[in-house]
Amino acid sequence: MLTDPDEAVRRVLAYRAPLEWLLELSNDTDREVRITVADRLPEQQLELMVKDPDYLVRVYVAKRLPAGRLFRLVSDPDNEVRRTVAERIPAVSLGLIANDAETGIRRIVAQQIDVADLEMMSKDDDWTVRYEVALRAKPDLLQQMLEDAEEEVRLAARQRLEASPA
Repeated sequence: MLTDPDEAVRRVLAYRAPLEWLLELSNDTDREVRITVADRLPEQQLELMVKDPDYLVRVYVAKRLPAGRLFRLVSDPDNEVRRTVAERIPAVSLGLIANDAETGIRRIVAQQIDVADLEMMSKDDDWTVRYEVALRAKPDLLQQMLEDAEEEVRLAARQRLEASPA
């Protein structure tokens, strides 16, 4: 039944089969079968699927892998996979993806990275990343951000400085 020509049968098997059958189904030709396997496979075997050709399978893997084992997906070619990694990777490791090509991923990093490490992101080319930095930065960095080229960033820095205790 693991090689049934009907992918619907194989999907049901992936959902209901004993765990020991899942490794064989992890290489199935059908994406939905592999997604179901990624959803059920024990964590210690899940890393075997980080190189799956389908980005959505890798997203499922990134959602389930222990946070300390996400490093293999940091440079994944797909933005959604890297976004999932950015949302889950330990804060001390966010510097590994602070220069990601995708603006949305850098915004996630700016929202979660340790406040002491925000300075490296305060000069980001994208104003929305700098805005996220301004929402969390310490007063000395906020002072520098008052000179930002983007009005929204300057405004956020000014409001934070005015709201902080003297």
